[in-house]
Amino acid sequence: MAPGILATPEAQTTNIVPKHVFPENADSAEYARSLDASDPLREFRNKYIIPSKASLRSTALPKPAPSDDDEEGIYFCGNSLGLQPKCMSKYIQAQLDTWSSINVYGHFREMENSPLTPWQSLAEFAAEKSSRIVGALKEEVAIENTLSVNLHLLMASFYRPTPKKNKILLEWKAFPSDHYAIESQISWHGYDPKAAMILVDPDQDHIISTEKILATIDKYAEEIALVLLPAVQYYSGQFLDIPRITSHAHSKGLTIGWDLAHAAGNVPLKLHDWNVDFAAWCTYKYMNAGPGAIAGLFVHEKHGKVEYPHGEDKPVFRHRLTGWYGGDKTSRFQMDNKFRPIPGAGGFQISNPSAIDLASLCAALSVINETSIEQLREKSLKLTAYLQYLLLKDTPSDDSKRPFRIITPLEPSQRGAQLSVLLKPGLLENVSEALQAAGIVADQRKPDVIRVAPVPLYNTYHDVWQFVQVLRKAVDA
Repeated sequence: MAPGILATPEAQTTNIVPKHVFPENADSAEYARSLDASDPLREFRNKYIIPSKASLRSTALPKPAPSDDDEEGIYFCGNSLGLQPKCMSKYIQAQLDTWSSINVYGHFREMENSPLTPWQSLAEFAAEKSSRIVGALKEEVAIENTLSVNLHLLMASFYRPTPKKNKILLEWKAFPSDHYAIESQISWHGYDPKAAMILVDPDQDHIISTEKILATIDKYAEEIALVLLPAVQYYSGQFLDIPRITSHAHSKGLTIGWDLAHAAGNVPLKLHDWNVDFAAWCTYKYMNAGPGAIAGLFVHEKHGKVEYPHGEDKPVFRHRLTGWYGGDKTSRFQMDNKFRPIPGAGGFQISNPSAIDLASLCAALSVINETSIEQLREKSLKLTAYLQYLLLKDTPSDDSKRPFRIITPLEPSQRGAQLSVLLKPGLLENVSEALQAAGIVADQRKPDVIRVAPVPLYNTYHDVWQFVQVLRKAVDA
C-alpha cells in the first residue's frame, strides 16, 4: 500500500474509499516531492505541454521561446480546459497530410505511418476508445457535435411530455447550457418552464444529499417526464450517487439522463451496468481534446435496438431526430432515402463529424488509454486528500473564523478531482491576483469561489503544496 494511505479491513472488501493520512512533515516541499517521486503515474506529465509562467503572461503569438530560467506554471484548470497532449500536433498533421495528399480517398483508405483510421470509421474508433472511460459497451457510445447539441438530440428522443407528465427534474445550480437546453425543450413542447422545471435545492450548504433527490422524485413521480442531473456538479464538485438515483428513478417508471461534463475522464463510471438511460459529455476538460472539442453521448443498449418485424423496409426503433450518418453503413450509400438506423448509439448520429475534431480526440484518447480510470482515480483521491489536508491544517475549527472553507464534500467518494474553495467576501480579487502573479491557473466563479482541480495525468503533489502556500499568503495579506 502506498505511503500515506490508511485502509480499514472493510475498505479492502467494499467500495469504501481508503482514508489518506499524512505525517507531521507533510506541509513541506520535500514531502510533496517525495510523493511525486513515488507516483506510478509521474511519467504521464511528460506527455502534456505544461505552460511556462512566461507563456501564461504572453499576449501575442508565437509564444515566448523557452529559456533556462523559465519555470513551469501550475495549471489547476483542467475542469474547464485540459492541457494539450504533446502528440496532438502529430495527429492533426496526419489528418491534414491525408487531406492534402489523397483528398476524398481519405474517407476509406488506410494510410501507412498514420495514427488515424480512415475518416468514415474514425468516429466509431473514437467511440470504442471512449466507451472504456465511461463504462459502456462500444455500441452504446457515439461521438458527434458538442455537449449542448447532444443534450438537445437526446431530449428530443427521451423527453416525451404529456399534459399529466411534463416536468423535468434538475439540480438547483445547473450549468447555464443545461438550464437553457431544458428550458427551451419544455417551451418547444408548449409548456411553461417555470411550472415544469423542478429544481432540487441543496440541503447541506452547497451539497444535495441523495436522500433529498430521492424524496423529490417520490414527491413528483406522477408529474415527471424526465430526470436530468450532473454526475459531478460543476460548482460544488459533488459526485452524485448515479447508480442509486438511477435505480430509484426507474423504480418509479421514470427516464433518467446524466450530464457527464465534469465526470468523463475524472471519476469511474459504469453507465451500462448502472442501467443509465442516456448521457452526454464534452471532451475538452478531463479528456484534453481541445477547446470546443467534439463531444460524446451514451444510449443504453435497451434503447438502441433496431428490429424488423414487418420486413427490411420497415425498421422499428426508438424515435429520434435522424440524419444520414445514423444510417446503417451497408445501405448508407444506396441513397434510397430508406432510413435503417445503426443499432445502438450510432443510430442517434446526425451528420458526418469533423475529421480534424476527431483527430484531436483520438490524440487525447491515445494518452488516457495508456492507463485506466481506476489508476487515475487512485492518484486523484490522494491529490485531493493532500490538498484538503493542507488547506485545513492549522485553521480554526470554527468555520466563521476561517478566511475560506471547502464547499466540496469532504468525503472522498463524493467528489472528483475538484475542490471548490469559498472565500470570505472581498478576498477573491486579492487571491486571484496572487495566483496569477505566481503563475498558477485556477478557475474562479464570482462572487467568492476558487475551483481547484489537480488532474492526475499532469499535476503533481508539489503543485498542490505550492498553491496552498500562495493562497495562505494572499488571504493573510
